[in-house]
Amino acid sequence: MQPFQLPEFYTPYPARLNPNLERARVHTRAWAHEMDMIDVPQHGTVIWTGDDLESHDYALLCAYTHPDCDGETLDLITDWYVWVFYFDDHFVELYKRNPDIEGAQAYLDRLPLFMPVNGVITAEPANPVEKGLADLWRRTVPSHSQDWRRRFAGNTKHLLDESMWELLNISAQRLSNPIEYIEMRRKVGGAPWSANLVEHAVGLELPREIAGTRPLRVLRDTFSDAVHLRNDLFSYEREVLDEGELSNSVLVFEKFLDLPTQDAAEAVNDLLTSRLHQFEHTALTEVPLLPMDPIGQAAVLGYVKGLQDWQAGGHEWHLRSSRYMKQQPRESSILGSYARTMPQRLRQFTSTPKRVEPYTLPAFDVPFPVTLSPHLDQARDEVVAWGVEYGITSEGVWDARKLRTFDFPLCSAGIDPDATPQELFLSGCWLTWGTYADDVYPLRFGKTRDLAGLKAQTARLKACMPLDLVQTVVPVNAIELALADLWQRTAMPMTPAFRSTFRDTIDVMLDSWVWEVINMHFNRIPDPIDYVEMRRSTFGSELTTSLSRFSHSATVPPELWETRVVQTMERSAMDYCAMLNDVFSYRKEIEHEGEVHNIVRVVENFLGVSQARAFEITYALMDARLGQFIRAVDELPPSGELTRYADELKDWIAGVILWHKETSRYDEAGEIPVVFHQGPSGLGTSGLLITSRTSS
Repeated sequence: MQPFQLPEFYTPYPARLNPNLERARVHTRAWAHEMDMIDVPQHGTVIWTGDDLESHDYALLCAYTHPDCDGETLDLITDWYVWVFYFDDHFVELYKRNPDIEGAQAYLDRLPLFMPVNGVITAEPANPVEKGLADLWRRTVPSHSQDWRRRFAGNTKHLLDESMWELLNISAQRLSNPIEYIEMRRKVGGAPWSANLVEHAVGLELPREIAGTRPLRVLRDTFSDAVHLRNDLFSYEREVLDEGELSNSVLVFEKFLDLPTQDAAEAVNDLLTSRLHQFEHTALTEVPLLPMDPIGQAAVLGYVKGLQDWQAGGHEWHLRSSRYMKQQPRESSILGSYARTMPQRLRQFTSTPKRVEPYTLPAFDVPFPVTLSPHLDQARDEVVAWGVEYGITSEGVWDARKLRTFDFPLCSAGIDPDATPQELFLSGCWLTWGTYADDVYPLRFGKTRDLAGLKAQTARLKACMPLDLVQTVVPVNAIELALADLWQRTAMPMTPAFRSTFRDTIDVMLDSWVWEVINMHFNRIPDPIDYVEMRRSTFGSELTTSLSRFSHSATVPPELWETRVVQTMERSAMDYCAMLNDVFSYRKEIEHEGEVHNIVRVVENFLGVSQARAFEITYALMDARLGQFIRAVDELPPSGELTRYADELKDWIAGVILWHKETSRYDEAGEIPVVFHQGPSGLGTSGLLITSRTSS
């Protein structure tokens, strides 16, 4: 008996078949034999027989996913997919079924030898995976730019290396939380790698200047998520029931949300649909705003069309391949598919202010104490004086009472208890500016729907941060005056390279506020994945970690910042603090401001659950991310500087919690002060309870 009935998928694009299919089948059959992938035992185990290759029919996959490329290109792309699926099965049989972490790591460590961004391959292949990769690399990269090679090598390495994440989870019998799963699945699942091959198939590379921008990143990520979620639905039976795999979104939803398997499958399909809706929304509303010449426009248009073809073709292949569940999902026409998912699409664009029910906040106990700087009182006076001097209290948004009782220096004193008086003052000023600007943007540009003013203001703020420190813009309002002052104070001691990185971080935060305002214009509740990832920027988390990294930049090798464990540590801390802010500000934002950017509201809307259940799910996500942060700290490579950085992130979490409990910012809008109740002790969101109620 099969574990669930496949859901009715959103299929907005027609699948088309490349006429060179039979040629690709003949070619790749011969190639796989030449690479020793067929009937050649590996450590005594035959990975594939000839019948396996024929029944999987990867040429059919590539003919569906790349319907317009020529025969030679289709041959090459098909060989790539044969290689990647063989690698996956090779890794399962040799290292996953009977977990061999040491052997797996040694195996993966050799693979970069066969995909150099520069130079030639000199290592001798020792198995079919190495032999195939060396052959494919030589046939693919010579026609591409340095930028494309770097991106393709990076995505290929992620695909290979993060197989260790899956293996470690199996060894520890640990199931991912949903946020971790989506992040890691993008790397190990291979869809970003597939997106690189779409560029190869259409014969045009994305311009380097825009390849890393938010719209192109969202296109790639939504494409990746949809590919992986679809694959999880089709492969649940083989992966979870046969192989003991834990990396499957249906299983993650089943366990994390406590759902029956069928309901979990439907929820995953809803998320898949949401990601495709996000892809379409981004392609229509954000991509056209990118600065592109005609060649760049053609490349992006071909890329978008290629990703759409891949979605349609990948779905069709899953229906036919022997790798997956022998079952037909409930199908509908393209128009029927649009009609069926229209309620979900419209639900995103119909947010209205609502009466918030009374809710209870946990105490948010964490296993690290908060310590306050002895310079707190001095910083309080200095930050208020600075805010008054630079006009923050004179524009009708905040007054001096709000500025003082919001008490941003308290947050700074907990975040950095060892700061000098000047460092504490500067930190308090950044928190003041960031929060004030975040309040100004929706008031000045969201409620007025002033898109032209929004763009002009954002451009002026970016111009207030010259890399050469020579100001050419004359500030005309408080957010410009304050930012220009903070930029000079903060950027002056930085190296040019780090100053540029720091400037990029602030640019990203400014762009994230633009994203929020545009969502307000559309009255759009964000897609849950897009929300979590953008919240790291809108909350200012990346600005905080950037400044902390700067203090360790001279002693921590740059490559360590990009490792999975460090990024997991940072992002888990960011997500915990951002969700903490959302649960404290829920009444203020939802009932009194009509805000759409709040994780509780996003969960309510996406899952169609009650407010109480949305809070429960949010608390579970917070606990999962806090636990993930603690595990990541324990897994850090030996480094005194990284340990000190981890301690700073602990201070950040503890300081942010204390500030949310003490600030007046969330006592406004008719709320009475919080009331503490004693509850059971424990990690994260258990312990003392804080009850928030509206006044009568």
